[in-house]
Amino acid sequence: MKYKVINKNKDFQAAYSKGSFAGSSICLAYFRRNGKKENRMGISTPKKMGNAVKRSRARRIIRAAYADISDRLPKGYDIILCARPDTPKCKSTNIRNFLEFKLLPKMNGTAGKNGK
Repeated sequence: MKYKVINKNKDFQAAYSKGSFAGSSICLAYFRRNGKKENRMGISTPKKMGNAVKRSRARRIIRAAYADISDRLPKGYDIILCARPDTPKCKSTNIRNFLEFKLLPKMNGTAGKNGK
């Protein structure tokens, strides 16, 4: 595991209110500098998404996708990944593509004004 887990509400709220974000139909990511030498990651799966089985599957595929790309992400960030209703239906490769092509450019500051 190359990250620490965020589980305090104040850390989630700080990322939501003061951080930047990248989104798609399958996932939403908020990120904010944390002043540490390592990344911290939290996962949010709302009850509106479905029952416990669907929420657990969403968390599993998000963790698998994050593990694939975690070595390429810049260090020193709090990253909150929010599942959407379509998340349990997709594969971890879809989430990894979102992290690689939407989140990573925004974190590195290479995305355009519209995030493209």
